[in-house]
Amino acid sequence: MTINWRWYRFDEFDAATLYAYLKLRVDVFVVEQTCPYPELDDHDQTAQHLLGTDEDGSIVACLRLLPPGAKYAEPSIGRVIVTPAARGTGAGHQLVAEALARSTALYPGAGNRIGAQERLQRFYAMHGFEPVGEPYLEDDILHIDMLRA
Repeated sequence: MTINWRWYRFDEFDAATLYAYLKLRVDVFVVEQTCPYPELDDHDQTAQHLLGTDEDGSIVACLRLLPPGAKYAEPSIGRVIVTPAARGTGAGHQLVAEALARSTALYPGAGNRIGAQERLQRFYAMHGFEPVGEPYLEDDILHIDMLRA
């Protein structure tokens, strides 16, 4: 699968792309994961957003990068999604690698801290993240904080 990656600041989105992006986040985090929670959390305006699109222009992977101090002292990637059609293709690894490269370029030496779903701990460990603390429940889903120094 060929994926085209593009970064957006919140004010750079056109209406159709923003709608598709936010709809995908709700479809995955609220509907697929059966987890009613406030997906729109006032961090999007200060984040940078990475969207991966396929040959048809459909979003197949996305995440956001929060600056240091927004959620943690370190920058933080979050809202990481790979669509069901792109799962198992390596798109998730490409997505995280793109995000970490951007984070390192923008915030050299700052590391990256995430609140990962606990079931994805091994996936994030492949990108240099190590668990910090104990697992905890967030929105009825087990999470663990992880740090990439």
